[in-house]
Amino acid sequence: MPTDRHHWLDAATAAAQTAADFIAHESRTHRSIAWEAKSATDFVSHVDVGAEQRIRDVLLSHVPDLRVVGEELSNDADPEAGLVAIVDPLDGTTNFLHGFPSYGVSICIALDGVPQAAVIHDVARGGVYTAAAGTGAYVNGQPMRVSSIVDPARALIGTGFPFRDVSYAERYLGMMRRLMPVTAGMRRAGSAALDLTDVANGRFDGFWELWLNPWDLAAGVLLVREAGGRVTDLDGHEARLIGGPIVASNGVLHDWFLDILNDRVTSPAY
Repeated sequence: MPTDRHHWLDAATAAAQTAADFIAHESRTHRSIAWEAKSATDFVSHVDVGAEQRIRDVLLSHVPDLRVVGEELSNDADPEAGLVAIVDPLDGTTNFLHGFPSYGVSICIALDGVPQAAVIHDVARGGVYTAAAGTGAYVNGQPMRVSSIVDPARALIGTGFPFRDVSYAERYLGMMRRLMPVTAGMRRAGSAALDLTDVANGRFDGFWELWLNPWDLAAGVLLVREAGGRVTDLDGHEARLIGGPIVASNGVLHDWFLDILNDRVTSPAY
């Protein structure tokens, strides 16, 4: 199995690099790229589709028995059945289409729902984040660790707005109101995959979102865990690859984070 993990990581890294090169080339003309609306607030372009096809081709050339679960071309496949690659070819599409530098490629290879290898490629700003189960997490080949912050008042928290389903908005705003007076700040950059690399690399001390798809979170889950952090749902159960709510942290803040998100602690008046 360790040999397989390293082979799978090599395949995922090569596929992510191929897609990143394509996206970087297309970014030069992002203002002229045609958009299609998947929903009122969610968009896709030929860049997303082209990047996913390139990822698929590279992965299958390295691992022919791999099944690909991707946001654009196979988003209805089971991400927890057998050997699968869970792929977001361009996480942060809206950012990319506006030239906002927070978008990347996310690939996780999992076996029966357990992440084995992960790559997130920060296309706009550089940085290749990698992990294989049991071997640690790395950025550009250098080891990385979650933060050591233990005081919530010093914690920087990342998040993602419930833009697809605004029925979550009131619940989400309640969480924000409880967090704002007791932390150092909150950030929303628009790419959950990169937000999770920020937790893994110690730039964020925590991150939460009320709903993510499998391809949004799969690679980041492994990166955070291998960097020494923790990733769960809102009930504290270990995060699965089927998607849903997600709470990630440096580990030492996790119980406090869950308590405040679930309104189980008293916050100062606001």
